[in-house]
Amino acid sequence: MRTLTGALVSATAVAGILVGSLAGASSGFAATGEAAKPAASAEAVSPLAVDNHGLSTPEARNVQCWLMDNWGYPGPLNGQLDPESWKAMQRFLQAEWGYPGPINGVHGAGTDRALLLFLEADYGYTGPFDGVWGPRATVSFKRLAAWCAGSC
Repeated sequence: MRTLTGALVSATAVAGILVGSLAGASSGFAATGEAAKPAASAEAVSPLAVDNHGLSTPEARNVQCWLMDNWGYPGPLNGQLDPESWKAMQRFLQAEWGYPGPINGVHGAGTDRALLLFLEADYGYTGPFDGVWGPRATVSFKRLAAWCAGSC
């Protein structure tokens, strides 16, 4: 029994020394490697970079052609309404339809509200002007895209 107790005390002492050594280890003894990276970045929670507002790629390309011809869209003509496309749209809406916001390519309720005013006047939009994009807005935007095909 005495041997068993001695072995148990010795094992406990060794375990205590090991735990104490690991707990007191400095960063010099820590494992080297790449630092942990955050699970999400600011880019991961930013607004979508491309939003075609219901347009197909060819329809969105038509709108880009019109924006390139008239409102300073620099390209490319890829059918993806990206921030550069929306900046050109905001320039148009500011000049012609009272868009009061910044020309930053981040479209939101203000951009949509001004776009809806334009679509109501020229492309048959009949709906609320609450800055919320809905199916009737998409139908009118598609009419604009069809008209813009003449720019491509």
